[in-house]
Amino acid sequence: MRFLSPAAFWFAATLPVVVVFYLLKRRRVVKLISSTLLWQKFLAETQANAPFQRLRHNWLLILQLLLLILAILALSRPYFAGHITSSGLRVVILDASASMQSTDEEPSRFEKARAEALKLVDSLKDQEQMLILLAAGNTEVKQSATADKTALRRALQNCQVTDSSTRLTEALKLADTLVRDKHDPEIHLFSDGAAGDLSEFENKGLHVIYHRIGERCNNVGITTLDIRENPEDHKERAIYTSVVNFSTNAQTTLLELLFDNEVVDSRPLQIAAGETSPQVFSALQQRDGIFTVRIDAKDDLAADNQASMVSLLPQPAKVLLVSRGNRFMEKALHAAANIELTVTQDTTDGAEDKDVVVLDDVTPSMWPKPNLLAIHVGNTNWFEGGWTNVESPAIVDWKNTHPLLRYINLDNVQISDTLGVKTPGWAVPLVDAQQTALILGGEISHQRIIWIGFDTLQSTWPLRISFPMFIANAIDWLNPAAAKSQQLMLHAGEPFRFALSQPAASAEITLPGGGKETIATAGNREIIFGHTDRQGTYHLRTGTNDIAFCVNVLDAAESNTKPREELQLGKFNKVGATEVKQASVEIWRWIAAGALAVLMFEWWYYHRRTV
Repeated sequence: MRFLSPAAFWFAATLPVVVVFYLLKRRRVVKLISSTLLWQKFLAETQANAPFQRLRHNWLLILQLLLLILAILALSRPYFAGHITSSGLRVVILDASASMQSTDEEPSRFEKARAEALKLVDSLKDQEQMLILLAAGNTEVKQSATADKTALRRALQNCQVTDSSTRLTEALKLADTLVRDKHDPEIHLFSDGAAGDLSEFENKGLHVIYHRIGERCNNVGITTLDIRENPEDHKERAIYTSVVNFSTNAQTTLLELLFDNEVVDSRPLQIAAGETSPQVFSALQQRDGIFTVRIDAKDDLAADNQASMVSLLPQPAKVLLVSRGNRFMEKALHAAANIELTVTQDTTDGAEDKDVVVLDDVTPSMWPKPNLLAIHVGNTNWFEGGWTNVESPAIVDWKNTHPLLRYINLDNVQISDTLGVKTPGWAVPLVDAQQTALILGGEISHQRIIWIGFDTLQSTWPLRISFPMFIANAIDWLNPAAAKSQQLMLHAGEPFRFALSQPAASAEITLPGGGKETIATAGNREIIFGHTDRQGTYHLRTGTNDIAFCVNVLDAAESNTKPREELQLGKFNKVGATEVKQASVEIWRWIAAGALAVLMFEWWYYHRRTV
């Protein structure tokens, strides 16, 4: 035990003073009496000259001495010293993702993490600095490096939990940049460990201290939601959703389907531990609206118990096929639902009246302006460094999680040759060969583009069932109406972007809780809104536009609320969970409370004796 104010022990000199008061004799009061025969002993004492008397056993004296000793100890501020080493800079990363709302900690994981971070602030020594990062959909610097504990506490109190996914990679990258050239820096991560892939930090040498938050995994969540036209009845919509039980026990819940907040259908679900329950609803839709699926699970996380999606009535897609003749392509396009197909060998205008243009091994006289499916087209400025010719490329991988490759299997597809290109920044490789990407998808200058590097007629792909399925997915992805529906559903934390036909000075956003935000557009023809950290339905109003868009969690990693015991930084580096330990724990408050208790007891004992 050590003392912050050892000078307070000088007050111990008052202890003998209390004892002296109990040694002094009482001053006698003069009284007139008729006789002294009965007062002989009293008269003997009055004749004594010594001012002190013998010290007798007295509980009041003991209580008062104990009270004074406790008061002196409290003033000396005793503390127990810890073993936390000094650091030039401590970076606190506070996880504010959806899973941190779990209530297995009291009152929630996020509040527990904030309290632990505040203890770390209290443990800072003189001249030690701390920096606070809030990690959610984006990483935010809540407080730059400072030794001011008041500013650090204020920054932590201003942190708020969100419904977004965890992106700890971004937070650790920023922390790595901030701690460079610092003396013995430390990165304190307060999280439940849903960090994703951290392999790029394998050789960084980061001193990460992982403070695990969370006790259990008790959660049932909605992880997927999609709406399509019902292939059996074009007037109906098919709603696909999945409910996953991440708990260790079987769970029973009620799944409801709502359209514009009115219940359309419901069904009970019994889901075994660790199992997924895929569900399909069919519902008649006569107007544009919002479909919502929700469950009534009594679990630790409420943010993933509901998901919504804007559903627009399907409009026929106007498709222009520019080809020298491809019966497989024509049949695949005719098989796609709800399209109006026009076939030509060339286009001499921008095809502004079309929704989608398919260039089948043809370079047009004028480049089309609508969304494009370009097959074996190389005469463009999309790729840096031009292209090469690759013979007999073998498909080695494809992204089956992308909407374009939904339900697609490309095994045993053989290709004669393809254009070899360097993947540009605007595109994502969807199908890869060892030498080059075979299919790219992305957006450039507000135009969606799918590029296929090989001639489909010089491959076995048109003979596979995956070919017409891919064409249907491609038309659906390129269709501006479908793209608009996808644009109106976001994951929490993603920015909402909306193109305007006419410039607007401002726009008003109504938040799910009823609050409103006004954003200035400065006459731009695109609105970008980034405060989408809460799930629910948002409404945008600007000019004559009144648009609803939905924000959801829909993240299996967030719904899986099991706290991770360690973080994997690459293949061999692991960071185990630890706990916060204060550098000094002061106990003067407990001593002061004991002194107050002794004072109350002494007061009670004194009055009890005198009654």
